[in-house]
Amino acid sequence: MNAASVLSVSSLSVALPTSGDRLKAVDNVSLDVHAGETVCIVGESGSGKSVTASSIMGLTPLNITGGRILLQGEDITNAKEERLRRLRGSRMSMVFQEPMTALNPLHRVGDQVAELLHAHPEAISQRPGRVEEMVEQMFADVHLPNPRVTMTRYPHQLSGGQRQRVMIAMALILEPALLIADEPTTALDVTTQAQILKLLREMQSRRGTGVLFITHDFGVVSSIADRVIVMKQGEIVEQGGAKDVLTNPRHPYTKMLIEAVPRLMPKKAEDTAEAVVLKVDRLTKIYPSSGASAEREGHIAVDRISLTLRKGRTLGIVGESGSGKSTAARCLSRLIDPTEGDIVLEGTNIARLSARQLHPFRRRIQVIFQDPYRSLNPRRLIGESIIEGPLNFGVKRTVALDLARRLLKTVGIEPSALERYPHQFSGGQRQRIAIARALAMEPEILVADEAVSALDVSVQAQVLTLLEEIRDRMRLGILFITHDLRVAARMCDHIAVMQSGRIVEFAECAALFSAPKHEYTRQLLDAVPGKDWLEIQEG
Repeated sequence: MNAASVLSVSSLSVALPTSGDRLKAVDNVSLDVHAGETVCIVGESGSGKSVTASSIMGLTPLNITGGRILLQGEDITNAKEERLRRLRGSRMSMVFQEPMTALNPLHRVGDQVAELLHAHPEAISQRPGRVEEMVEQMFADVHLPNPRVTMTRYPHQLSGGQRQRVMIAMALILEPALLIADEPTTALDVTTQAQILKLLREMQSRRGTGVLFITHDFGVVSSIADRVIVMKQGEIVEQGGAKDVLTNPRHPYTKMLIEAVPRLMPKKAEDTAEAVVLKVDRLTKIYPSSGASAEREGHIAVDRISLTLRKGRTLGIVGESGSGKSTAARCLSRLIDPTEGDIVLEGTNIARLSARQLHPFRRRIQVIFQDPYRSLNPRRLIGESIIEGPLNFGVKRTVALDLARRLLKTVGIEPSALERYPHQFSGGQRQRIAIARALAMEPEILVADEAVSALDVSVQAQVLTLLEEIRDRMRLGILFITHDLRVAARMCDHIAVMQSGRIVEFAECAALFSAPKHEYTRQLLDAVPGKDWLEIQEG
């Protein structure tokens, strides 16, 4: 082992249960992480990258069948749980993808970080100050606003970026030698993502921490990696210096992943002579104040926005979390009631229709949500989920099932899948099923609400191609909600940029990318991960 290594993994193999799709989750993996170095592991879901990380931390329920894991020279491959408990937090820590599930919703975030200190009294015995002061200082170090007040908050009272900063504070407060970050920025907006990546680099340089960063986003890799390891089906297929792997990939799988990364190459808007299918005018959504005073103004989630969507076109709405884009989508699809404004669907204003009056219009606007595992009923066969809508509109069961089979073929899934449950499919397959379910209603408008943000880049590229083909074949209008400007550049004809409930800029896609007029739009573009690398790729 290199003397400067904080982590050395040699020939690690981890077995899958006998019901798995292969024998090993991780097969003969070797890697090193040195002090002050960032090593990125990239690969699709199921590649073994997260199992590798969990095995290092001693968190995987799977059996390690071979190899060694050395942490600062100590063999922890088969360490007892008590020893691992002492090492976690003090010498190695992990930041998980979703802090809302990693943090306890019943406890204040300051108490949760303090709990780690109390669990390791030997690690803080030589450090000055009380535990509360250490937590407050750590919150300041990770740039949380008003640290003393933030310590008293519960997880749900913080934004996604703030919760992730709390997780980073918890992981680094004992100054571990190794930090493992498992997809810590995947669900974050581009600006928040940029802040978190900058914070990790800052904390690493200050403390000399070795970082093992797991991601499927090559834009992120280009921003932070010193070395890159590419995994496929449990094996390392390529590794090397970041510049070499990113600019001169050797393995076909690495080339495929890089090719699938959406580029900042906006599409040219086509002729806009197509008929208008949806016109939104001064749409407003105000949530009532939860305060005791009736005079307090409610929260304005959407503030007088106006949009026009045409057949066979894709209109993008981009912005950070809390900008109002998803609320706007839910209003215009009448999943929630707007406060003011008009929503005209081919001549009919549906903004004020009652639930009964809305019924015949429901099938004409269908929504594809971000997480199909949550939007598909886990207890129902997917065939039943797909035909539920048509049955509610009087279609005979045999006709609906025939339609479901045809639609599954359309989205690239075998019709025999009708007899399976959602958990029996991959994330990309579930999203294809969700698209088939939406199409079963024969809509005129599809609302895609962050429909590809959680997918691997290769699966994301496949789903985007599928949406484009369906749009062109069926002449659908698509309202595409996203925080990823790379995806918006590929999909959208026009883009509306939302901030604090308002549309601050609206333009044809190519014009917006080449000459953004609003400062907020420029901030979003500047925060795109790996922007410089993407521009090199495009060149």
